[in-house]
Amino acid sequence: MAVKVKIPVPLQRLTQGKEEVEGAPGTVIALVEDLDKQYPGLAERISEDGKLRRFVNIYVNEEDVRFKENEKTEVKDGDEVSIVPAIAGGAV
Repeated sequence: MAVKVKIPVPLQRLTQGKEEVEGAPGTVIALVEDLDKQYPGLAERISEDGKLRRFVNIYVNEEDVRFKENEKTEVKDGDEVSIVPAIAGGAV
């Protein structure tokens, strides 16, 4: 089994249009690095210097990793990870 990762539309061009991909269990940052091997360029949009970017939200089984151990949060076989880019702006 593997970790299922939901990919947001803006990043799907890096995953050949796939909405969901699979990666290896471990920590969130290790998962990001594993996905980058499969889909080059993905890690630089999600992380920088081994840390998650501020404007990217990662959820493991619908729990925000910022309330866990951030990029050190463990993911295991069968977990579902969602990558959600932060959205800002709008009219006042």
